[in-house]
Formats: sequence, C-alpha cells, structure tokens
Amino acid sequence: MTAQTIGVVGAGLMGHGIAYLLAAAGHTVRIYDPSAEWRDSLPQRLEVARELLGGDQALLGRISAHDRMVTAMEDVAFVFEAAPEKLPLKQQIFAELESTTAPSTILASNSSAIPSTDIGARLKHRDRVVGTHFWNPPHLVPLVEVIQNDATSDETVRKTIDLLREAGREPVHVKKDIPGFVGNRLQHALKREAIALVAAGVCDAETLDTVVKSGFGARMAVLGPLEQSDLVGLDLTLDIQNVLIADLDNSTEPTQFLKDKVASGKLGMRTGEGFRRWTKESADAVRERLRNYLAEQARARKKK
Repeated sequence: MTAQTIGVVGAGLMGHGIAYLLAAAGHTVRIYDPSAEWRDSLPQRLEVARELLGGDQALLGRISAHDRMVTAMEDVAFVFEAAPEKLPLKQQIFAELESTTAPSTILASNSSAIPSTDIGARLKHRDRVVGTHFWNPPHLVPLVEVIQNDATSDETVRKTIDLLREAGREPVHVKKDIPGFVGNRLQHALKREAIALVAAGVCDAETLDTVVKSGFGARMAVLGPLEQSDLVGLDLTLDIQNVLIADLDNSTEPTQFLKDKVASGKLGMRTGEGFRRWTKESADAVRERLRNYLAEQARARKKK
C-alpha cells in the first residue's frame, strides 16, 4: 500500500500504540491531543514500544504531535479517534473532524463499546464513519474489529480493512453496529458470570482466574469457542447447555457486588485492591508478564 498521511486523535494509551503501528507500516502519522502532558510524554512512550518490538529508529520520525486539530488533520486520508469513552466528547470530535477534513477522509472510532452509529449521528457524510476497535495495547494485539454501521459505505470498510491488514493487523468485518461489537460482548459475558460466581461464594477471585488461565483459556489462542464446539461435537455442546444454561447468571445490570467494590474505592491494581489484593510489586509483575508475552507473540508474527 502507498504510504499515506494519517491522523490520530488522542496521544494516550491507545492513540500512541495506533500511531506506532501505522508509522511502522510506513505511513506518516500526526497525533492531535489538547493535553501538553500527553504530547510531551509521547516520544518516551513511543521509544518504549520501539525497543520492545525492535523497530527501526527512523519510524519514530514519521510521528508528530500537535496541539491544534486543524493542523494535525490537514490532508489526511484516515483519522483514528482514540479519545476517552464519552459519547458527547466523541460526537464533538467527529463534528470538528467533519469541518476540518476532506469529504473523502475516513473517520474511524476506536470506541470499545459505543456504536459508531451514535458517534457519527449528527454528521452530513456518514458513509465515511466506521468503527475500528483495537485491543490494548494496539501495537501488540493483532485483532481490530472493523464495524460497519447502516450508513457506512462498503468502500469505507474495504479501504479500512486493507490499510490495517497491510499494517500487520488482523482486521475482521463486523456487519452490525451493536454495543460492545463482538469481542467485548464475549469478554463481558464471561466477566458477568465470573463476578457472579465470586459474589455467590462459589470460589474466590484467585481460584476463578486460575480456572480460566490453566483451563479453557490455555487453548483459546488457537481454538475459538465455536471451533471447540465443533471439535467435541454439537451434540455434547447441546447436552451440556441443557443442564447449564438456565443456571447461568442472567442479570440485566452490573451486580451489587461490583457496584459496592467501586463505591468503596476498591478499583483494582491502582488502589491496591479490587477483586484481589495487590502490592505495587505484584501489580508490576502482572503488567510485565503480559507485556512480555504479547511482545513475544508480536515478534514471532513479524518473522513469519
């Protein structure tokens, strides 16, 4: 693919990773962020990504940070929005993007759950609005869900998938724009049952995490849930579901157990306690374990 100029809105955790992977693919990337703190820390965070993946030093020169959207988004072919998960904010950003970019510029939202239908609802040229849900960290995790809403043109979807595939991602076409798309619906269905089991005293959080990591989770990188069902047979799958489905948690709102944790300030690693207790050392060990595993997988994909 011919090198293009691409805009990214947001220099945070997701934005800098998206910028890195696009620059590594040969594109020029301009990042807009109103926060001087995020812009100033960007070079250091990009260098950490480069060292982790062994990238060419020159690729960092293709990334620039800007404090004005109109400057950053001039003549860009794509824009990837990676702003906080607030619908009014995203709608405001997309309104500004519509007024500062050409009608042919593809406007992509990296929302984790908000449909792009809602984000682009007030725009005139809605055919160029698409969802692109990267997974954290985007320069290490290959999947990108490309979500087509009712107004998104087929050409927008095709160009977006082509760009991401050429950049070494694994884009998938999600054909309906529903909250949470595919990945987060699956992830939070699992979390709903996990939290319910701990809240009911069936097991503690450590046991639950061990069951996932050392049980079915150990095979999920190479065997999806429907592949696994076909592998063991749909008759067995049906037999198990006949026993199990009616007993699964079917709450239509977050559990009181989770609400109470948040209300009491037990937010997870950053506060020292969530579902589990954390020291700075134990939390850092988890982050390092995850980062090293994902980096190893990314380097292995690059060699293929």
